[in-house]
Amino acid sequence: MSGIDVDREWKLYINGEWVATDATYDIVDPNTTKVVGRAPEATTAQALDAAAAAKAALPAWRALSQRERAGHLSRLADVLAERTPDWVDLVQAETGATLKIARTMQVSGATVDRFRWHAKEFDIDEAVPPFTTAATGLGPAGLVGAMVHRQPVGVVACITPYNFPLTNVAGKLAPALIMGNTCVIKPAPQDPLGILLLAEAVHDAGFPPGVVNVVTGSGPEAPAALVDTPDVNMISFTGSTQIGAKIYENSGKTMKRLLMELGGKGAMIITDDADVGSASQAIASVWGFHSGQICTAPTRVICHRSLYDQTVESLKAISGFMKVGDARADDTLVGPVITEVHRDRVEQFIQGGIDEGATLVVGGERPDLPGYFVAPTLLADCRSDMHVVQEEVFGPVVVVVPHDDDDEAIALANDSAYGLFSYVYSGDTARAYRIAQQIESGNVALNSVQPHMEAPFGGFKMSGVGRDRGRWGLEAYTEVQAISWLS
Repeated sequence: MSGIDVDREWKLYINGEWVATDATYDIVDPNTTKVVGRAPEATTAQALDAAAAAKAALPAWRALSQRERAGHLSRLADVLAERTPDWVDLVQAETGATLKIARTMQVSGATVDRFRWHAKEFDIDEAVPPFTTAATGLGPAGLVGAMVHRQPVGVVACITPYNFPLTNVAGKLAPALIMGNTCVIKPAPQDPLGILLLAEAVHDAGFPPGVVNVVTGSGPEAPAALVDTPDVNMISFTGSTQIGAKIYENSGKTMKRLLMELGGKGAMIITDDADVGSASQAIASVWGFHSGQICTAPTRVICHRSLYDQTVESLKAISGFMKVGDARADDTLVGPVITEVHRDRVEQFIQGGIDEGATLVVGGERPDLPGYFVAPTLLADCRSDMHVVQEEVFGPVVVVVPHDDDDEAIALANDSAYGLFSYVYSGDTARAYRIAQQIESGNVALNSVQPHMEAPFGGFKMSGVGRDRGRWGLEAYTEVQAISWLS
């Protein structure tokens, strides 16, 4: 664990200053169960101070041109490119990510690239076609023109998840800042230290005080304060549907704008003409990816009955190559889940599925390792009404449900409270496209699990509100203003 100073004193970042707290809490490496740092425990008052600082910084920041704001983002990207290679040990330790994922997705160019992509000028204003009006009591006749102008929402509270802390924060912070908003970041309690390193980079890149603030904590007090205070105009949240529903309810008191990417239970429809090998490899690529802690994973396989046994056997065979082990080893594919509590929750889902009649094909056992590990688990003979089929497990657990035709497959895919990311594997792309159009999901991939990173991303139903990425991500952090005139 080189590069990790367990005794380092970490502080909050508020209004351009480092602020000490009276209390801290332990950050535990899920791979070893050892303490790797002690994060500051923000009080409600400190969270409100951060929101007030962001509000005070807003007028000057939004008054800058996009080019000037882009300059700040570009400098931040340069600082991050220089520093992030040194962050791998710490961020891997607090997230529990395998070495490959830590290098390529936790502290990689993906974080830097998000700031670089947004470090430019975006013209998302648009003209409205003019129309003629007769004289009325409101004014004379004439030609009415209009422009749709985008203004920043204001102060954005970015409340982020534990699975990919840095990349997720970057995906919120970069579009919010370039559109003229100021921000308060509240990272997940399990792994906030990398975000405090990001705050150091923000500070050293020369951002004005108050434009970016970071508060950390293990309890609900700080994020609840950000949701309640009128100083915050928008909540950008990624996390569980249960917490998202509470934010939705409580933010209504101050009419906050919301962007929420919540839970998922990704369906993969495999039609009777699909390539089972390709579909199985695609499932496997995400099955143990970050130990299944990814909301877009196709963990609900809806397979045509004629290919059902072949698909189950293919997945069973592939599971033998998914090495579970020390996250720091180069050949480990499946590391630990984030906490002991979450490991126990995943195990309860597996046992619950068995109790409801599912067949345990592989996995289910607890690996003999010191951390919070769950073996890749495959459950067959599943029904749509089982809890393990309906609920987001957020672990390396795949369930397989049979279907007899496309209509039944679509009905099964839609038999879910979630609708974030689904998949269709078929030998006929046109058929797959028709099926996709009938799935209640914000995103559907055909014969692939690779998303388009500039296409709109978000969920139907209980999987969220709003869309981010690309142009849609820019628009999400703005208010729409119509400016009209008579000529």
